[in-house]
Amino acid sequence: MHYLPDAERTKRLTTDELRSGFLVQNLFTPDAITLRHIDLDRVVLGGAVPRGTPLKLEAPPSFASAYFAERRELGVLNVGSVGNVVVDGKTFPLAPRDVLYIGRGSREVSFASDDAGNPARFYIVSYPAHASHPTKLAPRATAETSELGSTERANRRCIAKYIHSAGVQSAQLVMGVTQLMPGSVWNTMPSHTHARRTEVYLYFDLPNDAVVVHLVGEPDETRHLVVRNGEVALSPPWSVHSGCGTSNYAFCWAMGGENQDYTDMQSVDMIDLR
Repeated sequence: MHYLPDAERTKRLTTDELRSGFLVQNLFTPDAITLRHIDLDRVVLGGAVPRGTPLKLEAPPSFASAYFAERRELGVLNVGSVGNVVVDGKTFPLAPRDVLYIGRGSREVSFASDDAGNPARFYIVSYPAHASHPTKLAPRATAETSELGSTERANRRCIAKYIHSAGVQSAQLVMGVTQLMPGSVWNTMPSHTHARRTEVYLYFDLPNDAVVVHLVGEPDETRHLVVRNGEVALSPPWSVHSGCGTSNYAFCWAMGGENQDYTDMQSVDMIDLR
């Protein structure tokens, strides 16, 4: 189990301690499923990179359950090449940036790539679920999209919502992807917090020599993480979550908590950010 520091302790952390507490690395390992169980609303983050042999999703000991989705739901985003996910015998093909919602009670889940030499990379986000909803594929083309920001502010971006109250239904998981346009580097600025939800950011589609400087911490006590491709920044309810990259990029945002209202946030005035 990965435990996060509280707001008061975060003010005194070294760089290594800050990264250990708020950054998840090395999720995507070839021929393996990597899982991290985190105390943010008991979210589980994972990466699956199947090549020659399909990979079966098993429940870790921390679940104390017979199978992974016995009491949980999952969102799966493909950030690699074409692949498929098999849920209880039904195959769901996932092209790049397609999302699959897997409902509570799904017993058998496995991941495969169409081309072992150019594999899919499945990003997994799972929260406890109080209700069961049907497993459903959400192709990239069907996501609800909107554009925010401007070129002048270097934050022009497209937001695609996949799992949300007006899209694919879930018990508590909300999930989508934000794409920064060429020439834009800032995300989620002005910043905000979520008092009733936690949020996790997977940064992807960054060039190998690019980084994102991601802000965490209370609005008047911010700290930063240097984040690279395929790494996840964790955001508890008291923390801001925004960043600026050395080039444009994409990130998957996922939330769980007391509600699924996308607009339920506490805005931070720029004059109060420190």
